[in-house]
Amino acid sequence: MKDFENKVAFITGAAHGQGRATAIALAKEGADIVAFDVAKKIEYPNYNFGTNDELETLKEEIEALGRKAVITVGDVRDDVAVAVAVEKAIAELGKIDILFNNAGICAYATVDEMTDDEWNAMIDINLKGPFNVTRRVVPYMKKAKSGVIINNSSVMGLRGGNRLSHYTASKWGLTGLTKAWAIELAPFNIRVVSIHPTGVNTPMNDGLAAMEGMTPIEIAERSAGNLLPVPWIEPQDVADLVLFLASDKARYATGSQFVIDAGLLSV
Repeated sequence: MKDFENKVAFITGAAHGQGRATAIALAKEGADIVAFDVAKKIEYPNYNFGTNDELETLKEEIEALGRKAVITVGDVRDDVAVAVAVEKAIAELGKIDILFNNAGICAYATVDEMTDDEWNAMIDINLKGPFNVTRRVVPYMKKAKSGVIINNSSVMGLRGGNRLSHYTASKWGLTGLTKAWAIELAPFNIRVVSIHPTGVNTPMNDGLAAMEGMTPIEIAERSAGNLLPVPWIEPQDVADLVLFLASDKARYATGSQFVIDAGLLSV
């Protein structure tokens, strides 16, 4: 029997990058997937996000693995859209066992040049977004007396980042939510952990590079400073960590931070 046979995973930011890799990896191990994505460009940051076409090909890949895929489109800032997506998941699949709060943005700005709109977008997507999704999913996990919530923070959720004060604040906030929710939800047998990747080879990295007038390699090397001789890690590396944390192999892991940083935080 596969590790996630008959489990249901709800993944935000699922169209590409880390979310897509995790969705496919979970499906390969027997999970049914609820893929939630904004599936369009938003006003900030000015780079490409997931698309409806990517969601459709993701659905095809999951179904080709013999698993069910529920596609939902919305912005994590929109509580109504989130609630509709969660209700659709429950109606079609009956439960949510795993929540991967993955949707997020990143962009550079100095504190004196940052606009209110830039600050608000970063906090609302990266911090309020996971709050919106989690509060809609948790009642069903409480009813089941079981669940795993994995928050995709960042190495910047454990340190500071140059020209990244809004991003850093959002990711430290998500680390704090992880610890608070772990305490609150432990009596219901719900585990909550956060992961903290270094730079990941995703379309977001490409978008950041374009906004800075740099190549993806240049932006990765400037931003990261990994000890291991790699500019970034791959989405599959993140997916592998998520699968471990969502599995019974990590059954007593809660409230903790799991780093996958190629050594960045060691210096």
